Amino acid sequence: MSTTDTRPEAGVGAGGDSPGRHSAGRARRGLTAVAVLAVVAAAGVTFVVVDPLHYRTEAAATASAPVTTGLATVTKGDLSARTLENGTLGYSGDYDVLNNVSGRLTKMPAVGDVVKAGKTLYKVDGKAVVYLYGAYVPAYRALSWGMEGADVQQLNAALVALKYATKSQIDPESDYFGRQTYYAVRRLQDAAGLSKTGQLPIGQVIFLPTRQIRITKVNGTLGATAPNGSTLFEASSTDREVTVSLNASQQSDVAAGDATEITLPTGKTTPGKVASVGKVATKSDDSTTVTVLIRPTKPKETGTLDQAPVQVSIVSDTVKDALSVPANALLALAGGGYAVEVVDAAGAHRLVGVTTGLFDDSAGKVQVSGDGLAEGQNVVVPTS
Repeated sequence: MSTTDTRPEAGVGAGGDSPGRHSAGRARRGLTAVAVLAVVAAAGVTFVVVDPLHYRTEAAATASAPVTTGLATVTKGDLSARTLENGTLGYSGDYDVLNNVSGRLTKMPAVGDVVKAGKTLYKVDGKAVVYLYGAYVPAYRALSWGMEGADVQQLNAALVALKYATKSQIDPESDYFGRQTYYAVRRLQDAAGLSKTGQLPIGQVIFLPTRQIRITKVNGTLGATAPNGSTLFEASSTDREVTVSLNASQQSDVAAGDATEITLPTGKTTPGKVASVGKVATKSDDSTTVTVLIRPTKPKETGTLDQAPVQVSIVSDTVKDALSVPANALLALAGGGYAVEVVDAAGAHRLVGVTTGLFDDSAGKVQVSGDGLAEGQNVVVPTS
């Protein structure tokens, strides 16, 4: 770094150019602003306050290992503040499949099997137990003509979705078991190989709040007695999801809808969005965290790995068309605030006071503004 002609630009005043909200946050994480001053001092230049409106520079004769410098360009464009976290890639949802039929298990799914709503999930004494989509209540009673309730409404909606009835025949929002529900149940039973009674005894169908499940654990044994009321299987949905345990102090920095970038174990990246941020903290021995759920926007790119470690970069803030410089171009001034050392076309060096804004850790850049600062200018940066 040259010490020739390093007079500050007008307006570089003590305390007048303090870092913004984002720079304060990054200071806690060890960003380079103050470290740059130490580097500059080691190179033989010190910034000293003479009075509130004037700075001067002094060359130090004690530098034993000068730091080499180079030039970087003031650029204009979009910047993003990011939070980098470790996460776990898997599948959303955690469902217990309870058996409500007495008899012996004659057909069972295996771990990893995917079963769609409307299909037979397992069989007891050769009779099918059919899985249906229903978001409200589990199957807790036999259903027949004339009954009403939330369970009837989700049955009507499931029958229409599976095309055992049309919307003109059954209103999917209706909670009444009428004539058309009766006939649609008969069609469902016929497709599953069951007796066409038009009514559903307890245990003949199972409602789960997802349209497709993936078996994650099997507790029953083929040929054994099906224990009534016990969990035969555990399942998830087939929707991909990343779970992040976020430090509770960062909860307000992340919101549903924030864009993310997920780095897979293969090293490839894929986009995602924050689906939810937990409101209840969990305390462990050394930290307090909230759960953040992230949905990949291109789930096929995530493959089929389950419980795989991933890294997640969460975009918590963005600025458009901002001037920026490399973070290590910042010089911490003795009277407070920051400056950058601008080099003009003739090679003359001068300090320009700047106000910092958003730090983009992934790009290693910081948003800056200041009188005399413009896109395309060269600024001094350390190179070692």
